[in-house]
Amino acid sequence: MLALEGAFMIPALIIAAVLGEKASVIAFAEVIGLCLIIGAAGIILKADFNKVYAKEGYVTVALAWILLSLVGALPFTLSGSIPNYIDAIFECVSGFTTTGASILKNVEALPRSMLYWRSFTHWLGGMGVLVFVLAIMPLNAGSAGFHILRAESPGPSVGKFVPKMRSNARILYSIYVAMTIIMAILLIIFKMPAFDAVCITFGTAGTGGFGILADSCASYTSAQQIIITVFMILFGINFSIYFLLLIGNIKAVFRDEETMTYLAIIAVSTLIIMFNIRGFYSTWGEALKDSAFQVGSIITTSGFATTDFNKWPELSKTILVTLMFIGASAGSTGGGLKVSRILILLKSSRRTLKKMIHPRSVKHVRLSRKTVDISVVHGVNIYIVVYCIIYALSLLLISIDDFDFTTNFTAVAATINNVGPGLGGVGPTSNFAGYSILSKLVLSADMLIGRLELFPMLLLFSPGTWRRAV
Repeated sequence: MLALEGAFMIPALIIAAVLGEKASVIAFAEVIGLCLIIGAAGIILKADFNKVYAKEGYVTVALAWILLSLVGALPFTLSGSIPNYIDAIFECVSGFTTTGASILKNVEALPRSMLYWRSFTHWLGGMGVLVFVLAIMPLNAGSAGFHILRAESPGPSVGKFVPKMRSNARILYSIYVAMTIIMAILLIIFKMPAFDAVCITFGTAGTGGFGILADSCASYTSAQQIIITVFMILFGINFSIYFLLLIGNIKAVFRDEETMTYLAIIAVSTLIIMFNIRGFYSTWGEALKDSAFQVGSIITTSGFATTDFNKWPELSKTILVTLMFIGASAGSTGGGLKVSRILILLKSSRRTLKKMIHPRSVKHVRLSRKTVDISVVHGVNIYIVVYCIIYALSLLLISIDDFDFTTNFTAVAATINNVGPGLGGVGPTSNFAGYSILSKLVLSADMLIGRLELFPMLLLFSPGTWRRAV
């Protein structure tokens, strides 16, 4: 993983060299050298251990993401772009987890190479770093690959397109890369500068939200904003839907309950907000464009902004905060609880109510006309409980900094759901710089916990995880 991270920094090093950013050149060169030396040594000296089960898969993913974030933050600090290493870790964790929350007060002051690396972490973290490794591994990963894919993929369960895990990973990344290229080309065609187009595409594909301008996406043209809106929504759809489209199974796409619900939530939310904010705009078209952009940005947890929605009416802000929790589809690059979990939770609650009236009846939870395994239903219920406990503890810890409740509540919501901006002091025109070191570490942990769906990170703190099997 370290060797791979070093290789991924090479384009940033080239950009720094071409633009004459000497401090960045030195920083990237040092970190790349460190990554390649330690990585190569690790590859040579690694233990001959191929028994990777669920426990090993979860631990591998959790530790890899922590390590990548700690090392990925080094160029920011070594170059002086973000002198405080804790701030650099926060920024890098936010990048890899595709959160988009930032401590930077003047993002445009960063060297271009740092802006590129910052945005590229979104793209890499969007589909998953270890999914990329599975896609390029020379051997079929087998059950090890499945456990790694399950630990890193968002959603209540992981399915396979084809029998081999390596082929699944390659299909995912092929679709991901193709959509990324198409979006970047469209933005360039519509006159967005190439560097901006690449960085914004990275942020959109990973549903991350790091912009390279102080106003996020507000300075871009209406056509460019519409392209970003469309692709944010597309990247928030389960990638298995695109596989079904590729093989021509159109009926299965329209029968997918999660996708249809996801699109319906976007449509209804957009219309309600459009009518609610009409007085802020001179035309209905502008109100529709901004409402669609912000709904798409928040539900997919991208976090881009074209306006300061912190000033919108309470109804609109409440809808946006609700969308933070709902999130995108399972199997997408988006964060949040996921639409499929919400559906399973609602249907499970309805089933419980019906069984109270008819105790002997046999009721199953069905999603997309298929019965949901009872273990998945139980998993969703446990997930929600653990999620609420972590949320409450995080809120309690960061409240020590004495910010107002709206700021703290949405700060936790924005980080654990990998959204980016919140409301109040962490709104779209503000940042997270005012929080203390403790709060930044808590929120950084929330970003990792949210991106890895709670349990891989929590297992690191379980004594049973480290107990040698007899």
